[in-house]
Amino acid sequence: MNSGSSTAQAPAMDKMFVRKALEGGMAEVQLGQLALQKSSNDDVKQFAQKMIDDHTKLGDQMKPIAQQIGVKVPDGPSKKDQATMARLQALNGDAFDKAYIKDMVKDHKTDLSEFKNEAQNGTIPAVKDAANQGSQVISQHLQMIEQISQKSGAMAAK
Repeated sequence: MNSGSSTAQAPAMDKMFVRKALEGGMAEVQLGQLALQKSSNDDVKQFAQKMIDDHTKLGDQMKPIAQQIGVKVPDGPSKKDQATMARLQALNGDAFDKAYIKDMVKDHKTDLSEFKNEAQNGTIPAVKDAANQGSQVISQHLQMIEQISQKSGAMAAK
């Protein structure tokens, strides 16, 4: 599996993490923009704006690392995230808010474990640092969205 090219020095796990983190960040920004348009809940709108700001910043920090280790910066979110977008785009008002909140809780739990795993087990120092910083931001996001979820009763909905 080891090719002789210089970018092959960057382990596949680190490369995949960076690509997924960039795709996920783009999805968070786009979903945040969608929530600003569709949500009728001020808490959700504030959270959405934070997603846009924080994930834009995380993406800007991750892009030079991606180039350093030979990862092509993706043009947009993954197919899975695009499907989520399409599903949420069809909803409005309270139905949108509940679905967005539920998705953000689930998404941030998954992201947090992936970022923590990379911070502990990654081999490239710059990627580990980015994962460590990212996990702190994502942890804050998860706390915020869980509070919004409890307040709005979104998780009570099936």
